[in-house]
Amino acid sequence: MKGKADTSSKGDGRLKAAGGAGKRKAAASGKPKRPPSAFFVFMSEFRVEYNAKNPDNKSVANVSKAAGEKWRSMSEEEKAPYQEKAGQKKQDYEKTKANFDKKESTSSKKAKTEDEEGTKSEVDDDEAGSDEDNEEDE
Repeated sequence: MKGKADTSSKGDGRLKAAGGAGKRKAAASGKPKRPPSAFFVFMSEFRVEYNAKNPDNKSVANVSKAAGEKWRSMSEEEKAPYQEKAGQKKQDYEKTKANFDKKESTSSKKAKTEDEEGTKSEVDDDEAGSDEDNEEDE
């Protein structure tokens, strides 16, 4: 019996370490996705070409392997257009992220001030009640 309990707790730890649920929360929160690197910009174009030339291919691994080989064999001049596109996407991401962070910070500040105001009134009420109790005792 003890062995079963130990394996279930190990499984839970593995899921948490992999971050399965955390990724879904970030996507659901509306947080902008990170921009693709130059290789992934290249990969999106290469994938279309490769699949057109090899319609019978069903393996993602084959496409990825061929893209990696071609990327490594390309010169810096050939990679430049993809790096420029990736740079532009990164700038767009930075703007979007800044706007998102600004909205998040203002909404979290509002929530904090509402929470603090609620707790302050409760504290004030408690202090007022304790002062009255102290005066009655004297």
